[in-house]
Amino acid sequence: MKVLAQPTRLKILEVLRKRELCVCEIVPLVNGEQSNISKHISVLEKYGLVFTRREGIRVFVRANPLVYEILEKASQALKSLLEVQKKRLEEIERRV
Repeated sequence: MKVLAQPTRLKILEVLRKRELCVCEIVPLVNGEQSNISKHISVLEKYGLVFTRREGIRVFVRANPLVYEILEKASQALKSLLEVQKKRLEEIERRV
């Protein structure tokens, strides 16, 4: 999960949600610098969250569809934890 905790990586995954993109297309979409975006893509690829392919000098990136299932499960879990904390806080406030 630590690999998904970085905001730039989440932005990259979001722009890849619908289709494969060239790194040169991703850079402006996430307002980053090419070298930095390439490093983040390398980390995502290392953990199997994206796949890359080379076409001449261009590098294309596509997301592993499972990453969106992981993100959805994490989102649900966090919402559930937030709800539990909210109820606990309400109980404490009632006692005070």
